[in-house]
Amino acid sequence: MSVGFIGAGQLAFALARGFTAAGVLAAHKITASSPDTDLPTVSGLRKMGVNFTVSNKDTVKSSDVLFLAVKPPIIPFILEEVGPDIEPRHIVVSCAAGVTISSIEKKLSTFCPTPKVIRCMTNTPVIVREGATVYATGTHADVEDGKLLEQLMASVGFCTEVEEDLIDAVTGLSGSGPAYAFTALDALADGGVKMGLPRRLAVRLGAQALLGAAKMLLESEQHPGQLKDNVCSPGGATIHALHFLESGGFRSLLINAVEASCIRTRELQHLADQEQISPAAIKKTLLDKVKLDSPSLSVASASKVSLFTSKSKKN
Repeated sequence: MSVGFIGAGQLAFALARGFTAAGVLAAHKITASSPDTDLPTVSGLRKMGVNFTVSNKDTVKSSDVLFLAVKPPIIPFILEEVGPDIEPRHIVVSCAAGVTISSIEKKLSTFCPTPKVIRCMTNTPVIVREGATVYATGTHADVEDGKLLEQLMASVGFCTEVEEDLIDAVTGLSGSGPAYAFTALDALADGGVKMGLPRRLAVRLGAQALLGAAKMLLESEQHPGQLKDNVCSPGGATIHALHFLESGGFRSLLINAVEASCIRTRELQHLADQEQISPAAIKKTLLDKVKLDSPSLSVASASKVSLFTSKSKKN
């Protein structure tokens, strides 16, 4: 089995690194393509022994499982480019947020009557084999195709099959989740530094606290609220700290963040359906026929979701 990545950014690098570290794939069985040869991840892929090319078509021809690891609005143009090279043997796996199986199947069916398409959502901790992945299979993908992907993704973390209509919510939770965790860890370390800890030690202790808490939860049958209560002694330091978090709307901020990410994911699908793309995004593709006069990307209106007022999050 050979694996290809159209796109050689952070996700492709993380998955390639995870697959090789897990021993499920040798580096020479992986091919990645990107027009931007100056990306740091391209250098990393080459050092890993992964085959690199600037031709998406070459990646398709040398792969059995093909990951589409590019921005959502670029997907239609990529499919138009590589569609003629898709064969019945190919399993096309989309990692693009919001892009539906039906939209990919519709585009590819022009070239291949029964394209095998799987939609998945994973996250960057696959690089350390602690990823969180869900997937949904398309109309023509066999059960064996789904199991093959699950075998690959389970080698780099947790993986399970879900209904496709749940994937947008997964994007908001675990897809974007590492960014929430890194932001929280950065703030925790700042707190430690404020109280006198060296920065390096503060970051290490904060990271270990989050790692340990996550492991306790995954290995326990207890509700996270119960585990939280176990840390709080009456009148103690932790319950006083939690009072500050509650006063600042900590829970609501996280809920709103998941919701905002989910809504933006759905907007990205709309942009892909319209086959519109920003000039900035075009620089990441090999396609020189994409028009530059597309309208600017839309922004979620306040009426769609009640977001926190004084803070914002990056997608």
